[in-house]
Amino acid sequence: MIVSLILFFIIFGVLVTTHELGHFLIAKANNIKVNEFFIGMGPTLWKKQKGETLYSIKLLPIGGACVFEGEDGLDADKEELDERAFPNANVWARIAVLFGGPFFNFITGFIIAIIVVANTNWDFPVISGLTENSAAQEAGLMEGDTIISIDGEKIHLASEVTLISQFNRGGAMDIVYERDGQRFETKLQPSFDEESNRYYMGIYLGKYEKVKPSQVVKYAFYDVLYYFKATYRSLALLVQRRLTMNDLSGPVGIVKIVDDTYEAASPYGVTPVVMSMLELVILLSINIGVMNLLPFPALDGGRLVFQFIEVVRGKPVPRDKEGMVHLVGMVLLMALMVVVVFNDISKFMK
Repeated sequence: MIVSLILFFIIFGVLVTTHELGHFLIAKANNIKVNEFFIGMGPTLWKKQKGETLYSIKLLPIGGACVFEGEDGLDADKEELDERAFPNANVWARIAVLFGGPFFNFITGFIIAIIVVANTNWDFPVISGLTENSAAQEAGLMEGDTIISIDGEKIHLASEVTLISQFNRGGAMDIVYERDGQRFETKLQPSFDEESNRYYMGIYLGKYEKVKPSQVVKYAFYDVLYYFKATYRSLALLVQRRLTMNDLSGPVGIVKIVDDTYEAASPYGVTPVVMSMLELVILLSINIGVMNLLPFPALDGGRLVFQFIEVVRGKPVPRDKEGMVHLVGMVLLMALMVVVVFNDISKFMK
């Protein structure tokens, strides 16, 4: 667990740093004043003033911030702020700065995906086995077939088939597959399993092979795309109440995920551990990017909503009103975090 905690701190530190660095660099590029750039939460371990910005590292590596002049909307009228304050910047510059954090998360995920794809085997969507009397057998699928698309959605990774199957609610699935170099189409009616309360296609997937060096970047994009789809579809399941609060994980839950991943990979050596951790970084980086773009107050997405309202109206929402909305959003997010952490600890105690 000590090793897992260290790995968690490194992973979370990378994710937070890249996110805040995105805000920071784009703000500097647009001549917006940055008062403070810090990584972590709680007591300050190290700090240094360089120019107009205070850089610091705090004790708990579970957060961070890039603090712009006048961004909270509660400190002063726009006219009283520094001319380089965030509210005084061009609206499109503000949009770029707010989007910069999630964008850097996506870029980080993509860069790491290139490293992982170049050094590991790709899990191709090839059928390795079928369940007896399954829906797949009835549809004419056979071992060795490669799934090309499902309901018009192109498939590049075995996990994508599993993801689509998990979301199926009993509807027929249009399958395009390849056999002996030829493409075929079939319609598959998934079977319902009462024990797991979900529908199954009845297939086992997986053919692990290295991709060609010329295809590494393309498959890295497919990897990032998979995690992007997995994140927003999981959010859809939460909205549909097919997932509950107990399915959410906070910092404590992520430590458990890191520990489980480390325990599974460590018997095979250092390289599998590193690759597994990097794959986890891709997942979390994309997850953080998507979550921060949600149109919820206090998140980057919520702040972007107010910027786009300004674009449409031709004038900003009163700063005090926007500031209060984000303050309420922050309180709600903190309350949610407390609930999630409590649930994570409860799972540990079982």
